[in-house]
Amino acid sequence: MKFMSYTGLALIVALLMQPAFGTEQSDMQAAQIAETKQAELEKMRQRIADLQKDLEQTSASQSEAADALRDSERAISKNKRRLSELSTQQRSAILAHKNLQQRSRHLERDLQGQQEMLGKLLYQQYLGGGQQQEFVKLLFSDPNQTMRDVQYYQYIARSRALWLTAMRKNLQHVNEVTAEHQQKTIELTSLHAEEQMQKRELEKDRITRQQVIKQYAQQLKQQRREINRLQQNEARLAQLLKKLAELLASQQSDNHSTANSFEQRHDFEKLRGRLTLPVNGIVTNKFGDTRPDSTIQWKGLQLRAASGQVVKTIAAGLVVYADWLRGFGNLLIVDHGKGYMSLYANNETLYKQVGDALQGGDTIAAVGNSGGNEDFGLYFELRHEGKQLDPMKWLKPMEIAAH
Repeated sequence: MKFMSYTGLALIVALLMQPAFGTEQSDMQAAQIAETKQAELEKMRQRIADLQKDLEQTSASQSEAADALRDSERAISKNKRRLSELSTQQRSAILAHKNLQQRSRHLERDLQGQQEMLGKLLYQQYLGGGQQQEFVKLLFSDPNQTMRDVQYYQYIARSRALWLTAMRKNLQHVNEVTAEHQQKTIELTSLHAEEQMQKRELEKDRITRQQVIKQYAQQLKQQRREINRLQQNEARLAQLLKKLAELLASQQSDNHSTANSFEQRHDFEKLRGRLTLPVNGIVTNKFGDTRPDSTIQWKGLQLRAASGQVVKTIAAGLVVYADWLRGFGNLLIVDHGKGYMSLYANNETLYKQVGDALQGGDTIAAVGNSGGNEDFGLYFELRHEGKQLDPMKWLKPMEIAAH
């Protein structure tokens, strides 16, 4: 029987440990998958960064007005993205700080209540004349009364032990919450200091950009009307998209087991006639129309909108490009899978980076006039396997009617 008892106990222990072991194993697998995905993401970002360098090195003279804007407009986008991240972190830290304060108040009230209850238990024991005297009385008492008294004292002893244990735990929790509270205070101070620094840097970059625009005003105006320049910009974009498609295909073939990390499962083709424009603006052109003072046709839509207005992705996808490109300023490109891509250009701020997964309607940028444009707005394109698509044919009927 004793052998059977130990065997039963061993089985119970084994059964109890099995889920824990399985959980630990699954956690390790999840960590390995996350590490692999992160390595693939870093590899992808590096390859796209190398691609951007190649484009810049093979471009024409680096002294052109548009290129003079590059560093300041890149810096403005980077600083504003960091300010947005800091703002999110601050909101989270403030909320956590408030929750810690509330939790601390609750713990203090619980602790005070426990102290009062323990005091009452000790007072009841004191009124009884002390444990030793009570035991002497019990020897000469009625047996039935003695049993009731023994149970009563056992109850008091157990209650006192329980309250003492609860008090110790609450004291430990109070100390932990106090330490977390202090850490959050330090974190908030640090975030505020970094925010102020980023604001100063942003102001410097804006002043630099204004100086560049003032210095190259005439040259920028001329470049906007040069047919050859516009053709070069379009050729540069076409080359970028071709290289990106090759890079994504190569990335997937290099990582067969995790190719789905970068392959969107959404069928973009089914979204025809169901999309909304990425920004609430005024459409100033039609797809295929000739640009003013030029023979070049529009390959997308120019949407006039207020500076800083949010830009949203039209559908789920993966950010495959988020950088400055001559003629398009701060440009963000989203891969929607199966050869479909959407392009968002002339932004002031790019909030997303290469490798970020998006849901439809996610905020990805802020409207600007980067790339040497006079007016604020967003330039938007849709492409399939590199070929331009008319975005108006993909919009909801109500959206088309509104424009």
